[in-house]
Amino acid sequence: MTPQEVLKEYWGYDGFRPMQEEIIEAAVEGKDVLAIMPTGGGKSICFQVPGLMADGLTIVVTPLIALMKDQVQNLCDRGVKAIAIHAGMSRHEVDLALNHAAYGDVKFLYLSPERLGTMLFKSYIDVLDVSYIVVDEAHCISLWGYDFRPDYLRIGELREIIDAPVIALTATATPSVADDITERLRFREKLILKSGFERPNLSYVVRRAEDKLSQIINVCNGVPGSGIVYARNRRKCEELASMLSAEGISASFYHAGLGGQTRAERQAAWKDGSIRVMVCTNAFGMGIDKPDVRFVLHYDLPESPEAYFQEAGRAGRDGKRSYAVQLWNGIDLRRAKQVEDASFPSLEYIEDVYQKLHMFFEIPYDTGEGRQLKFRIEEFCQRYSLQRSNVFHALKYLERTEHLSYSEEVDVATKVRISVDRRALYEIELPERAMADLLEVLMRSYTAIFSFLQPIDEEYVARRLSTTVPQLRQLLYRLSLEHVINYVPADHADVVFLRHDRLHPGNVNLMPSRYRMLKDSYRTRVQAMIEYVSEENECRSVHLLRYFGQEDSHECGTCDVCRARGKARQAGSESLSDVTRKKLVDFISSRGGHYTTQDIMAEFGNPSNEVSPDYLSILRVLIDEGTVPVYED
Repeated sequence: MTPQEVLKEYWGYDGFRPMQEEIIEAAVEGKDVLAIMPTGGGKSICFQVPGLMADGLTIVVTPLIALMKDQVQNLCDRGVKAIAIHAGMSRHEVDLALNHAAYGDVKFLYLSPERLGTMLFKSYIDVLDVSYIVVDEAHCISLWGYDFRPDYLRIGELREIIDAPVIALTATATPSVADDITERLRFREKLILKSGFERPNLSYVVRRAEDKLSQIINVCNGVPGSGIVYARNRRKCEELASMLSAEGISASFYHAGLGGQTRAERQAAWKDGSIRVMVCTNAFGMGIDKPDVRFVLHYDLPESPEAYFQEAGRAGRDGKRSYAVQLWNGIDLRRAKQVEDASFPSLEYIEDVYQKLHMFFEIPYDTGEGRQLKFRIEEFCQRYSLQRSNVFHALKYLERTEHLSYSEEVDVATKVRISVDRRALYEIELPERAMADLLEVLMRSYTAIFSFLQPIDEEYVARRLSTTVPQLRQLLYRLSLEHVINYVPADHADVVFLRHDRLHPGNVNLMPSRYRMLKDSYRTRVQAMIEYVSEENECRSVHLLRYFGQEDSHECGTCDVCRARGKARQAGSESLSDVTRKKLVDFISSRGGHYTTQDIMAEFGNPSNEVSPDYLSILRVLIDEGTVPVYED
């Protein structure tokens, strides 16, 4: 079958979107290809079509569990066998899925990147008939990218074992990051295909606002349909959602601190329209395909154009008019400097956190490799009188230098250690026969269980005992009361994974040159965001696309700058400030000189109206000149 025939049979489409066909043809020819396409540009088609044309299995590596589940379900609905393996699955479930992939007629195997390094996955590599390796969110493999994830480096190692073409996909890669991706994925020949990043239906609006809440309310009331409001921290998400609800706007909040079930329920409610506006951290939205999002608003200044472009791009995937609104003020600029300082604590501080982390878990020097530790960062900070943000970023840098992995809010397996001597164990009188049976299964299944806490597969152990998981947990708890075992129940928590034994002071290689490079790169991205919001004369779309290496873009005509310029031309003036001055004076005059700042923001704050640059600053000039009276409190 040809690519067009596959597209028609499985999706019912008559033709491809721009660049899809070129990417598919390169993959079918056996070439390694990096595809850079905007969010909502149809990236999944680019690997699903060649995967269906090939005889073997396509491995898809993605960190987005929500996307995995959605795509697997969509493929199954189309009659294509696909399975997903991700964090939270038991060993038995993973083993069963890999067995299906190896010996069944599964066409797509979705994997989270941390699974690539497991012994269980490695044991199946030789029997997997792999036709393609697909790398979604490929920018995560670049050390210089804004969202580096160490587990992605294992994909390069996978290429040494599996001789299959790579299809790498991302929506956010600068030219230097794109080159880094092709190098780390060991492309045989560098082939980068990039589609235009323009989103003609998406209007970019930047507004300087002292009272951001009023601006959010104006957007929610002025733009019909569902929306997303991004905020930097969890507390602000909860606060804004509460304030919007008090204004009669259907809103809720979402962040990583919520339980898994709560997050799933709120995500589902937002997708079906029961919740109109989701106020969230950047933990929300990854892999969620909701086409009718009418606006995405950023309350805080994002740390990079990459993050902003990806998050803003979640609006208007159905092609209808939508808005990407960025609020900012002087506080944001000062905070950007503070965030930089927190994001890059000194190398001495980072090494101190490294040593304190091992002390926290009582891990001696020259031991610890491979240990997975349930980590409560608040407790750690309290014990050593450290600031949470500094510790968080120290851990993230230790992750970038491959000393450890730090994962937030993951499912942690039950752990058990038999705490009595093996010989003495047989002399203990246990109150229940089932306890003895359980100990027998544990000893036979986990040979190191007398030495240290062992993660156990609850489903596997329960099946061996012909019991249920809840009943198994009760047995484990009662054994711990008898002081026979140390029992750490399954949990949902942060996890630190130690990649090597504890190093002595002075021997922790923190790669100073990498530190300087990353810090410079971070500063460049933050400065690019500051320039974006400060810009008053260049089309927002043109400005953003140039950052991503697209020099030949055209003015969008719909962003705040383009519309203000159009208004200025209509007024016969080249000065945007003159137009804004006149609009402010006319508005205040129409009210007899009586007005408040809320009145001004209500009038000028709706992105569906023409937006003038920095009107609050111009208002202050008018007041200083005596052209208009001072506003009322």
